[in-house]
Amino acid sequence: MQVTRIRRLLVFLATLLLVPALVAAPGSAAPTLPGVPLNPLDQAALMSQVTPGLVDINTTLDYQGAVGAGTGIVLSPGGEILTNNHVIEGATQISATSLADGRTYPVDVIGYDRANDIALVRLNGAGPLPVAALGSSATVAVGDPIAAIGNAGGVGGVPSFSPGTVTELGAAVRASDEAGGGSRELTDLIRVAADIRPGDSGGPLVNSAGQVVGVNVAATLTYQMGGVRGGEGFAIPIDRAIGIANQIRDGAASGSVHVGDTAFIGIAVADIHGGVPGAVVRQTLPDTPARNAGLMGGDVITAIDGRPINSASDLSDIMDQHHPGDAIALTWTTRDGAVRTETLVLAKGPVG
Repeated sequence: MQVTRIRRLLVFLATLLLVPALVAAPGSAAPTLPGVPLNPLDQAALMSQVTPGLVDINTTLDYQGAVGAGTGIVLSPGGEILTNNHVIEGATQISATSLADGRTYPVDVIGYDRANDIALVRLNGAGPLPVAALGSSATVAVGDPIAAIGNAGGVGGVPSFSPGTVTELGAAVRASDEAGGGSRELTDLIRVAADIRPGDSGGPLVNSAGQVVGVNVAATLTYQMGGVRGGEGFAIPIDRAIGIANQIRDGAASGSVHVGDTAFIGIAVADIHGGVPGAVVRQTLPDTPARNAGLMGGDVITAIDGRPINSASDLSDIMDQHHPGDAIALTWTTRDGAVRTETLVLAKGPVG
């Protein structure tokens, strides 16, 4: 995701203008194979096959004063798009440009799974669009040649092509927010030796036949932020991603899957250093439930409806189970140590 500042470090690979790019935490890597394909990939053939089934995603995040960019994979002729949740998270406006017809469309969010970093969105007025050729992540093996394709740098136009090899299956990494927010563990990923960059988030990891076997989601910090070419990246297996997309399409909300509009308190929060439980309020926005209830920067949220909040991620997870118009009992400790509980009616907010 491209943005005026890099928003994520594990490289939730959205782009550099706020580009959600996730960065893998140090020490999470296993020994890797050389970053060259076992068999040369036919770049021209793969790009010709894959590119029409992609979109460039651009977002505006008014509350953060930023813009972002990422990539999406076309799942249906009518414009259903698979991408990462972090590509659209916090967006107040989303558009997407089809690489098949060059047209830019407004985007509606159907739903998302924050824990697995998957989102399903729809292009308004699109169709018919070419659909991406999906493979199966069950066929992927260590040593396989692959290529990561996407909107690297958030510049749009001809997609980037980053060849490499699969180095690990079932990888786990911790994604952190450079802005100081919460971190989240991502598991069961495909680890690759390939030059995945900000903006590639939500784009396809393809096999030598041009079939999508994964969704690009993260890269290592050294590789992401330094000038070094090459490094390590991570992708969500396509079988799991499609399963989540189908659940969203069916309207089957769950503990991790949110369908419909996002509920909004109106705060920015972060984890507390030293393992102290709670989510510290960094900012409250005007004309929001939080500001109206009297929350201020430095207050610590400790519970919602009596359920403990131990981290910023806990707060996000509980909020994902609510919708605009719901009433919640929010408990927090003020900066001077007083404990307060107030009923808030949730507003409609930015995505995720």
